[in-house]
Amino acid sequence: MSWKRDRPETPRGYHHGNLKEELVKAALGLIGEKGPNGFTFAEAARMAGVSPAAPYRHFRDREELLADVATRGFQAFEAALSRAWDQGRPDPEAAFHRLGRAYLAFAHDEPAYYSAMFEAGVPLDASQELRAAADRAFAGLRQASEALIAQLPAGKRPPALMMALHVWAMSHGVAALFGRADGGRRPLPMSAAELLEAGMLIYLQGLGIGRNGSPDAG
Repeated sequence: MSWKRDRPETPRGYHHGNLKEELVKAALGLIGEKGPNGFTFAEAARMAGVSPAAPYRHFRDREELLADVATRGFQAFEAALSRAWDQGRPDPEAAFHRLGRAYLAFAHDEPAYYSAMFEAGVPLDASQELRAAADRAFAGLRQASEALIAQLPAGKRPPALMMALHVWAMSHGVAALFGRADGGRRPLPMSAAELLEAGMLIYLQGLGIGRNGSPDAG
């Protein structure tokens, strides 16, 4: 997705119909072109077609703008994961693998958002909204983990938080190395989704969860 727009010859100063949204679009475009740390607040203003002073009506600085972009990214990310999980239907394991594919699809299809979320170095506590959005996204992974380990005998269940962190780390690693839509993508003899599913199958089987969502007989 490209957020580039025609840049007017003259900045429009403070008079802008929806300056905040234009600044967010400008930031997404610049992240796509230069990375989350490769542009200035003034460049975002110029791409939005306003004077360098105009953005301060909505954002304290470039970091606050990036925090807003990351918040929106986590909100969209959480919605995508929630749709994929679909309350664990038709069974938790099938929904779990669907969740993994949705994770990779978001990282591939929304690289600017994903970069703002995970590569910009924005502290999650930069705003309450950012912290809440990030926590809701992670809660989806934890919910899926809880549904899977609930199939195991009580004494053999790993901590849901630990499992969710393992799943997150593996998903993020595959997305960052092999699922990108840019030149940073490493070549693979299979799709990134197939690699992640194979890794998750090995992980789940190590926990004693079978391919069809039930504990192994042995």
